[in-house]
Amino acid sequence: METLTAVLSAVNGFVWGPPMLVLILGTGIFLQIRLKLMPIRRVPMGFRMVWAGRRPDADAEGEISPYAALMTALAATVGTGNIAGVATAIALGGPGALFWMWMTALVGMATKYAEVLLSVHFREVDDKGEHVGGPMFAIKNGLGPRWRWLGAAFALFGGLAGFGIGNMVQSNSISQVMGESFGVPAWISGVVLAVLTGLVLLGGIRRIGAVAQKLVPGMCIAYMAVAAVVLVLYAGEIPAAFALIIDHAFNPVAASGGFAGATIMLAMRYGVARGVFSNEAGLGTAGIAQAAGQSKDAAQSGLIGMMGTFIDTLVVCTMTGLIIIVTGLWNTGDSGAALTSMAFDAALPGFGQYFLAIALAVFAFTTILGWAYFGEKCWEYLGGTRVQVPYRLLWTGFVLIGAVTQLDFVWLVADTLNAFMAFPNLVSLLLLSPVVVRVTNAYFDRRRSALA
Repeated sequence: METLTAVLSAVNGFVWGPPMLVLILGTGIFLQIRLKLMPIRRVPMGFRMVWAGRRPDADAEGEISPYAALMTALAATVGTGNIAGVATAIALGGPGALFWMWMTALVGMATKYAEVLLSVHFREVDDKGEHVGGPMFAIKNGLGPRWRWLGAAFALFGGLAGFGIGNMVQSNSISQVMGESFGVPAWISGVVLAVLTGLVLLGGIRRIGAVAQKLVPGMCIAYMAVAAVVLVLYAGEIPAAFALIIDHAFNPVAASGGFAGATIMLAMRYGVARGVFSNEAGLGTAGIAQAAGQSKDAAQSGLIGMMGTFIDTLVVCTMTGLIIIVTGLWNTGDSGAALTSMAFDAALPGFGQYFLAIALAVFAFTTILGWAYFGEKCWEYLGGTRVQVPYRLLWTGFVLIGAVTQLDFVWLVADTLNAFMAFPNLVSLLLLSPVVVRVTNAYFDRRRSALA
């Protein structure tokens, strides 16, 4: 096992090395330029569309409202990445890692926009009458038969990665935090999670969307409200925190306290990797959820979808990272959810730890639901709709396994598979960028004509 772990660690270091960082950031920059920074310029418009998308549109094709589709995508992204991922990035790469998470999000908005647009533009209707899409369908229908192997590769890596990053890692995080904060045995957490997951999955995307649009906004607002209280308490430290972030993004960080020190490359690597882990821009998963959403225009779906990256990283992750830095605990040597919990509890003694435990549990549970849908559609692409029931049973079982198992190796596997997922998706985005530009220009031309 030690040999396998060492080999996989070497592979992980390679796939998340400079080539992948260049590909992820380069693709986002390329798309931002081709779109003339439209995703950044249209953030206010995106928020308006998210709000308007709360109401189902009977005239648009799709199974759930655009808002429910976004909440399903956010359910899978707003989770341990925002709480544990940010802390890990800062603990290993220093405060500068937060800067590179921001950069990943800014260019990632264009990536997410393109992913969703292509997924909706090239979506299909399966033999059960439901709309399905995602990078695998964009590759198959956009690039043609010669590239179908690339779509199958995405579906395979996505289907496998889901059991790690979207399932066992999440249930394990919940069982750990419930045990540490409230003394709940891991097996009880596992059983409860498995039952709740099974009940939701039985209803398919409609029930997942219904649960997500209730849990995700409420928990996000509660988390941001409590985080805002902490930042108000430490308002005097915020300017210095931003200065530290910028300085450490471009300069090596010396060892201090329990912090081992970090190079610029480490800050960039962990910032980009954890940024992608958190907002999933570049992985292509958001398009799978948005393809089920009611839509009259793929560009409109893209505008709604890109707001997930903005909310996830530029709002939620930033607040988490600032709290870790302003409380002065970033260099203690602790990492992950434990570091974030320490920071919240230092600011709000007797409350912060327990609030964070509940927030992490809710976020992780919604991630399990969102990724359940992503993984299901990946396996359906490979094996047809007949895999639905076996897959849902297997997924529910892995929730229980993850809750009671030590998962260091699973984290490593899942992180590596994320990179393998990203590659086919990013290649397809580059090759299909002319379609993205054409559909986008046509959409805004129609809007201008309607307003003229």
